Amino acid sequence: MNKSELVDAIAKDTGLSKKDSEAALKSFIENVSDALVKGDSVQLIGFGTFSVSERAARSGRNPSSGETITIAASKNAKFKSGKALKDRINKK
Repeated sequence: MNKSELVDAIAKDTGLSKKDSEAALKSFIENVSDALVKGDSVQLIGFGTFSVSERAARSGRNPSSGETITIAASKNAKFKSGKALKDRINKK
């Protein structure tokens, strides 16, 4: 499912216009992104938690030359699914 398909599904489920559904989705994405930039996590009970993980600097190899390089430390967004979502996915 891509973004436009998600907007269509939200519009169908809620009765909102596609324009309003897209605005709501865009607002959700912006607010989650802003919280992660601040270093906060976003917990949606029953769905999951968005958080930031940190990766330490490390050494690696350039595959074309074999030269050792230093890979800089970085942060990455992480999602951990909640119990209700895991149960729904694994429902038999």
